[in-house]
Amino acid sequence: MLALIAAHGVLAVLAPWLFARLGPRVFLVMALAPAAATAWAASSARDVVAGRPVEQATAWVPGLGLTLDLRLDALGLLMVTLVGGVGTLVLVYCAWYFPGDRQGLGRFAGVLTGFTGAMLGLVLADDLILLYVFWELTSVTSYLLIGHDDEDPESRRAAQQALLVTAFGGLTMLAGFVLLSQAAGTSSLSALLADPPSGGMVPAGLVLVLVGAFTKSAQVPFHPWLPSAMAAPTPVSAYLHAAAMVKAGVYLVARLAPAFAVVPLWRPVVLTVGLATMLVGGWRALRQTDLKRLLAFGTVSQLGFLMVLFGAGTAEAALAGAALLLAHGLFKAALFLSVGVVDHATGTRDMRELSGVGRQLPLVGLAAGSAALSMAGVPLLFGFVSKEAAYEAFLHGSTSDAIVFAGLVAGSVMTAAYSARFVWGAFATKNHLVRNEVHAPSPGLVLPVVLLAGAGLLLGVLPSLADPLVQAYAASYPGPSPEHLALWHGPTAALGWSLVTLALAALLFRSRSAVGRAQRRATRVLSRVDADRSFARVLDAVEVLARRTTAVAQSGSLPVYLGTVLATLVVLPGLALLLTSRVSADLTPWDRPLQPVVGVLIAVAAVAAARARRRFTAVLHLGAVGYGIAVLFVLHGAPDLALTQFLVETLALVIFVFVLRRLPATFVRRPARTSQAVRVGIALAVGAFVTGAVLVSGQARTAAPASQAYLDRSLDEAGGSNVVNVVLVDFRGFDTLGEITVLAVAAMGIASLVLAGRGRGSKVAAGETALTAAGGQATDEPGTSAPEAVR
Repeated sequence: MLALIAAHGVLAVLAPWLFARLGPRVFLVMALAPAAATAWAASSARDVVAGRPVEQATAWVPGLGLTLDLRLDALGLLMVTLVGGVGTLVLVYCAWYFPGDRQGLGRFAGVLTGFTGAMLGLVLADDLILLYVFWELTSVTSYLLIGHDDEDPESRRAAQQALLVTAFGGLTMLAGFVLLSQAAGTSSLSALLADPPSGGMVPAGLVLVLVGAFTKSAQVPFHPWLPSAMAAPTPVSAYLHAAAMVKAGVYLVARLAPAFAVVPLWRPVVLTVGLATMLVGGWRALRQTDLKRLLAFGTVSQLGFLMVLFGAGTAEAALAGAALLLAHGLFKAALFLSVGVVDHATGTRDMRELSGVGRQLPLVGLAAGSAALSMAGVPLLFGFVSKEAAYEAFLHGSTSDAIVFAGLVAGSVMTAAYSARFVWGAFATKNHLVRNEVHAPSPGLVLPVVLLAGAGLLLGVLPSLADPLVQAYAASYPGPSPEHLALWHGPTAALGWSLVTLALAALLFRSRSAVGRAQRRATRVLSRVDADRSFARVLDAVEVLARRTTAVAQSGSLPVYLGTVLATLVVLPGLALLLTSRVSADLTPWDRPLQPVVGVLIAVAAVAAARARRRFTAVLHLGAVGYGIAVLFVLHGAPDLALTQFLVETLALVIFVFVLRRLPATFVRRPARTSQAVRVGIALAVGAFVTGAVLVSGQARTAAPASQAYLDRSLDEAGGSNVVNVVLVDFRGFDTLGEITVLAVAAMGIASLVLAGRGRGSKVAAGETALTAAGGQATDEPGTSAPEAVR
């Protein structure tokens, strides 16, 4: 499993180099990684369906007990099939979709492959922290994919919106993961589900995790980012919004539901949000004229449908949810890719400009029509099988189930209606429009559409092919096993409601003009609660708050910054030190009589530095403080530290002297009495805190000091009798190397600034000389030549 994820990463890195040699056919090479993942999943299906998950644990940081835990079970197998199978076809599609001279295509291929690997890692992760890492990787890579056309303001805005919403949800989810891990005593996902924790932290953690799932799967009120993401290239839309990223939140709910659906707040939260999303998405899809936006709002609606099914917490609903998860990935990917074919062939995807496309692209029209019928829930297609199972799961329950069922029927009516609207808008011949001129698409564009639509038809006719997999997932729920998937269960109530749904959808489609007028009126009434505008208002509010906070916190005063840091140091750890720590009375004031004398001199020099009016005098007193500390090091028997302190102080004095040449001899103004009192108070408090911390830490040791190990190993293992030198160059050699690197970089930066300043000074001096010779005056205005200045 880890090798498959790593293969995606390797190919992603190599993609730009391969593109320079293969052109757009690099996507065919990239497709090898998800194809290998799909083949591996197929080879593992027998064991997984039989209840024997595939597990892999790889040591990451053994000293900290960190491992990369991966696990393939029934739900993971279903997701890997979607991620790998659809990903393979999308990458093949890309090889013929993009022109060879498109800028940044190699980078795009790498990011898309990297996204596929991140999604694969997400559904295989068996550790909450590892899942979060892959979760955020999908957010970052999707941001790059949506904003691929970085010169388009709409693409940049959509990418930013998607990243902000999903990253906010990810951080919220991480907090929930921490609470659940603390309550369970482990971050292992399988262990967490096998023995669910209880207690007050669990409901709070679940709410935070659900917020993350809702943002990722575009649930109300976080849904606007998904339709906006249609600014991305069509293959990205097909993959992210059919089989990959937007399924991550649904996957997380499906993963946690068997263990946590019994928590009282789970069902009300998930079912309410899911139903609202299904209805809002369906209603908005009915008024779209852009084919991709229609499918985008349809995706929002279907994600709400999936949330309801997985959030219900029953085996019957879980069976329907797993079936719909697979069906949705097939028909939605086919529909998005068919839009790309239509756009390629006609130059538009606006249904108000399309006419007669179905007659000129019969194979594409047939495949897209089959996928749309599956989305509508028409018999003989897999979408019908999953929707009938969903109806059956809520038909015979409580009053709350009846309410949910009514919402599902209303949402399904709109789903079937916008499915008909899609087929009519994309492929029908409209009498009031001139037939479009259509360019024949390449087989590489058509084949993925046909295969995906054909898979939906095959599973609709033979649902027994998918039944073992969805049954294996449903078996993770308590209670009896649900009925098997089948095309025909007899004249059941669910079948009757399916027919009623299709009839009402046909009526709704025929009344599309009236529906459009009703929606326009509703939009005017509800304009204040528009989600897109709400998102913009939230961003504006955050920006205003940030500016006001920055104006207060970043005042430009170094004493204010330093005082804030020191005051925080005193208040937080200082208060804890005062309330919880005790200092033993067994203290030795000094070891040698000279130590208190030096200490008094250091204190006198420090006070004199603070009261000095001349800068040079203050620097000398600061130097006296440093030299005094070096003397203390000598008295304590640390000549190496003393020598280092002497060198540092001497160098600091030299630098201060050079700097003081550019500064006034005296301090410009003295602080006010109130400000000076505050500074003195903070200084005394910091001194008291440091003194107390030293006393407490010196008496708080419970383990043997680490320095003894350095003393014991220095001569034998490192061959050095000077322990300090051995520590610097051997035991902690990489730390020393890092410090040297930082100093070297800083030195180069300072040298660059000095040289740049000298160059500018030389130019200014030359300009002054030329102007003086010309009888003019010098000017510091950039871009002004000497004759111009004279004139």
